[in-house]
Amino acid sequence: MRAERIEKFKKWGKKLGFWGFMFFLVKGLVWLAVGYFVIK
Repeated sequence: MRAERIEKFKKWGKKLGFWGFMFFLVKGLVWLAVGYFVIK
């Protein structure tokens, strides 16, 4: 039972980490684009 819960958390953590990374990557790119167009 305990091992199953740990595995579930690991799966969730990987999913959350991936989507969190994608979110911040896109957010960063959007801010770079905004800054670029403001300067130009």
